[in-house]
Amino acid sequence: MITPVILCGGSGTRLWPLSRKSYPKQFVPLVGENTLFQASALRLCDEGFAPPLVLTNSDFRFIVAEQLTEIGIDPGAILIEPEGRNTAPAVLAAALWLEKSDPDGLMLVAPSDHVVPDIEAFRAATLAGAEAARAGQLVTFGIKPTHPETGYGYLELAEDPQDFSAQPLALRRFVEKPDAARAEEMVQAGMYLWNAGIFLFSVKSILAAFRAHAPDLIAPVQAAVDQGKPDLGFLRLAPDPWAKAADISIDYAVMEKADNLSVVPFAAGWSDLGGWDAVWREGNPDARGVVTSDHATALDCDNTLLRSEDGALEMVGIGLQNIIAIAMPDAVLVADMSRAQDVKLAVAALKEKHALQATNFPKDHRPWGWFESLVIGDRFQVKRIVVHPGGALSLQSHHHRSEHWIVVEGTAKVSVNEDVKLVTENQSVYIPLGAVHRMENPGKVPMVLIEVQTGSYLGEDDIIRYEDVYARD
Repeated sequence: MITPVILCGGSGTRLWPLSRKSYPKQFVPLVGENTLFQASALRLCDEGFAPPLVLTNSDFRFIVAEQLTEIGIDPGAILIEPEGRNTAPAVLAAALWLEKSDPDGLMLVAPSDHVVPDIEAFRAATLAGAEAARAGQLVTFGIKPTHPETGYGYLELAEDPQDFSAQPLALRRFVEKPDAARAEEMVQAGMYLWNAGIFLFSVKSILAAFRAHAPDLIAPVQAAVDQGKPDLGFLRLAPDPWAKAADISIDYAVMEKADNLSVVPFAAGWSDLGGWDAVWREGNPDARGVVTSDHATALDCDNTLLRSEDGALEMVGIGLQNIIAIAMPDAVLVADMSRAQDVKLAVAALKEKHALQATNFPKDHRPWGWFESLVIGDRFQVKRIVVHPGGALSLQSHHHRSEHWIVVEGTAKVSVNEDVKLVTENQSVYIPLGAVHRMENPGKVPMVLIEVQTGSYLGEDDIIRYEDVYARD
């Protein structure tokens, strides 16, 4: 049995403004109907695969569970990292967790934000590497290059890949991200693959590799797993020992030092969507190299990507060449296609000026649903709030604001102090300042309401929480 281990904690700043720290690219349907995370889970859902083990952070734990449920996948364990420590501690934590239940099993480590159109070819490549992994090899997967790329590390093969068919080959070494000239040389040589950051090995083999090459990681990560606390179906790794683990990738910690390495070539299409130029390539450009979303129109444009992520916002490009233009309700990106990797610089610049758009997604996702701000004034704010069927906000009160709730779809069960009542469409309720209140959706369809807040302070931290079915602090 192969257990997929899905790493799901990145922020994807190079795909800003659609991908942000509060809601990164893996949870967004960038290519196709499913999100990248959902596509990754479905890719690894087949006979011979166990339920996925997911490593993520506290902010994303309910999003992970919700998105897996939407596609009919019952997750295995979901381990919550107290803070990001790179891939080596994450993979080690997964191996130590699996050692308890399946010490002889295989684990397939994969990022949650890659695009692999040919699912069957990827599964076949995984099975092609399984025998080597069972024999004790640490198997990595390398992508046949389609162009000189400076944004990836490379894998140098120790034997001729022939037709790049999926079979374990000897790996000579890992190569750092090259400059453009060196990338061109490596592609022409035909002995190099892109490093996909996907690995397959047995639990026993990777634990032995950590003990041999990164022994300092063992104690803190083992303690973080052993002292982890269950939390509504999740496992929170213990924060104190976890903080003592080195912040290091599995490539540096283990793979570049090991001598039992194999690589399986993969030539059936792959992208890590590491920039808007990659999204453009995956979008099937037309004869003039133009890709547009549903609410975008290109007139006399060439080699251009136009995306509007808001159904109420129509984007039109005229006479553009080599341009990326992405429109969100609260931010717009316009960049030359050749500067796609510099989008992260825009995020840094926005952080410098303390702009919320640098990190905060327009929709704020919660375990019960989501909300978005429609209008913000000095002493008032208007929000749209959507509550999933069966969802419930915490029992809470506020020091600085009162609220009016108007239900526009569905039915809300509202508690205000001792008063509990149902509020249906076109009905409203007033929440006085300081009142202890809660909102629930007792129905079978999403409930939507408009909330009008008034007061001297309207921040999300003005919440005194008394009870919460999601066990949030």
